[in-house]
Amino acid sequence: MTGSSMAAGVLCRPAVRLRCLSGLRKHMALAQHTHARTKNDDEDKKEALGHQEVTVHAGYKLYYNPSAYHQAPSSFNSQADGDEEERCLAVHAPSTWQQSNRYSISCSRHLSSMKNTLLDLTFNKGPESQKSSVQPYHRTHMPPDVKVDSRAFLKGRTEYASVSHDSTQRPQPVEWDEALSLLQRVSALRGSMKPSNVSSFFSELSRLKSDHMSLLRNDQRFAMLLRYSVEHLCLFTHPQLLDVLQAFVWMDMPSNHSVLEAYEVELSRRADQMTFHQLMFAADLWRCIGKQVPDFLHHLYNSVHPYLNQVGLPEMVHLFYIVGEGRHCPKYLIRPVEKLLIGHLQQLHPEEVGTVCLGLFKSQTSLSEKSLTFIVNKACSEVEKMTDFAMANVLKYLRFSYLYHRQWMEAMVEEVPRRAPGMGVKGLMHVALTCSALHYSNDQIFSAIAERVPSLVPHCRIKDVCKFLWAFGQLGFLPTQSPNFYPSLTEALRQRKAMFQRYPEHLLTGLLGLAFVSQFPEDLIALALSPEFVNQALKNTQLELKKDFFTLNESVALEMPQWKGPRLSSELREEVSEILWKFAQTDVCQKAEVTEAETALQDLLGGEQFVSKRMILPHTRSIDLEVHLNSAGQPIPVNSVTPQSSPDLVPSVQEREFSIGVPITEDLLVQLIKTNNSPHSPPTPSNPKATSLRRLTPDDGERLFHLITKATETLKSSTHNNSNKIVKVAIQVWTRNHYCIQSQQLLGLHAMKIRHLKLAGFRVVELRPQEWFPLLKKSRREKFAYLHCKLYDNL
Repeated sequence: MTGSSMAAGVLCRPAVRLRCLSGLRKHMALAQHTHARTKNDDEDKKEALGHQEVTVHAGYKLYYNPSAYHQAPSSFNSQADGDEEERCLAVHAPSTWQQSNRYSISCSRHLSSMKNTLLDLTFNKGPESQKSSVQPYHRTHMPPDVKVDSRAFLKGRTEYASVSHDSTQRPQPVEWDEALSLLQRVSALRGSMKPSNVSSFFSELSRLKSDHMSLLRNDQRFAMLLRYSVEHLCLFTHPQLLDVLQAFVWMDMPSNHSVLEAYEVELSRRADQMTFHQLMFAADLWRCIGKQVPDFLHHLYNSVHPYLNQVGLPEMVHLFYIVGEGRHCPKYLIRPVEKLLIGHLQQLHPEEVGTVCLGLFKSQTSLSEKSLTFIVNKACSEVEKMTDFAMANVLKYLRFSYLYHRQWMEAMVEEVPRRAPGMGVKGLMHVALTCSALHYSNDQIFSAIAERVPSLVPHCRIKDVCKFLWAFGQLGFLPTQSPNFYPSLTEALRQRKAMFQRYPEHLLTGLLGLAFVSQFPEDLIALALSPEFVNQALKNTQLELKKDFFTLNESVALEMPQWKGPRLSSELREEVSEILWKFAQTDVCQKAEVTEAETALQDLLGGEQFVSKRMILPHTRSIDLEVHLNSAGQPIPVNSVTPQSSPDLVPSVQEREFSIGVPITEDLLVQLIKTNNSPHSPPTPSNPKATSLRRLTPDDGERLFHLITKATETLKSSTHNNSNKIVKVAIQVWTRNHYCIQSQQLLGLHAMKIRHLKLAGFRVVELRPQEWFPLLKKSRREKFAYLHCKLYDNL
């Protein structure tokens, strides 16, 4: 150490102490005032409750606790148990299975909504509403929800003891009389208090029984001890400082207590002097207290590189836990930690795999696809030994990463039905939500969840209810498959109406999930579309909420023609329609599969005026290729575009170069033969589900070309018209992101779109990706053959 640095070291401690005292005496004054006020408030509350109990029937007490719904934002415990999945899904995540759904406008807003709008609405205004007021739950015979231990992984190895707080090793308790004796000694020592005395007093007082802790915290002598601890803060040794912090854990110190700010500052200042294990232990103590300490965690993360050789398997797993609870992992830490993880992966216990996945999920940390696959492979090999909590954590991270892992999902088909009768609300919700995010539909999984959920409805948070409805509706789980599932959750929405004042997005999520399966609870729809609710929900001009209001409104208009309730204003509908169309023009309309279908249809039917690319139903958030035909099969212009002179629709003889092995359906041959035999009659519809294929020889290909040529020329020259009725056709260019994975089942919004198009009087033609995409690289004549077949099969 140089002379100047030594001098700085000599001067450091008094200076730092002065800084601590000057900034923290105010905190202690505030703390004393807060404790005194709390004591007075408690007495007032007792007085009020005493008066209240006199006014009610004997044997019954009424409790009103509105703060139960509005927990302090600084409480880390409430966050850990609350909205971690909402915070983690709102960000962009690298997609290893479906990079991003670039082929249709977003199905709905992210279920994660970081900003909740507090609505100043008054519900149940009229007498009818009062009649349907929420009835209290009958909890007498209700089984408790399943509790999980998020720190169960710590029990798997003794090595965790050096870096974590063991809540099972509570010190031998002391009685209140002994605590009073200690407090009297605190008062007696006063100015002669030393750091060792302060640390010892906290350690002894932390042994007090938990039911007396509130008395201790309200005692003025305890406030005096807190002040002494701040005065001696800079003089504590590292172990003494950690002992005091651990004592705060045993004392259930409120996470927003002002004295904790001073301890965070001091620990952050000392970070460079402490060992890696001491830093990890301090981080775990902060977690147990429930206080967010981003500055301290920043120092911890910076220390990983210098101490990388000390990071063994327990330290690594616990670091993932700390990273997750801190909700952030710096970019510079990801690669070294990922390398450590892969190196230790095969030695991980099942619960540790779940802890790693939860930490990655909560911190929104993306690993490479290769590493992620290795982790899930390890989880698959241990899935039968995993707790439900660990299994749900793996599912969370798969949902965040959009990784479809076939072996893991197949394991879920076995595990979920077996475990569902004993699983809790949150675990089941995460299973359903992951299946929805990965577009994985399986009746065994969803039937098992649907059978279990009605009995757990009283334990469901409002977001649980709405996410269940969304996931099941998105994957097309019909009400007939489980008669009690949708009614029980719909009733839960009614019983939690008050919560929609704070979380309007949850109501829209649930109602859209119901709309996907044609369920429209009129009272809830009337609430959602009421002008008061809409105006208050859109105060922050959230575009995603506007889209959801619009989709719900138009769905009601089509599927409930008798609806006399509130509707969105025409101005809002026009605004959202314009926004959706502008986005579609710059994104979906430019996709190769769409432009190729549009061009081929224009050539097949005779020009641009016969094909309109637009959003027939804007609320379904995807585009259509609209074609109009008369009853004879002749195209009718749908655009006002003046037909341009164009070459013949049918290529010249020199252009006839059929590839050997053209894939063609049996339906197409039947259609073309019938068109050839009856030029003035529309083709007879065949089974649209027929998918059998056969290969054409070169001679068959030449014959097919002549048939197409003749059919097209007949279509152009025919003037026969049996009726003035126009057949409106909506052609859908689907991609795999519109379907459940490895299935021909459309997802909720897109299945609803087909239903709505038919209600609007359209014939629907679907260009499925497995049929249309291979043709994009084929010749124009092969595209003509396919489109001709698809178009006229629907007449």
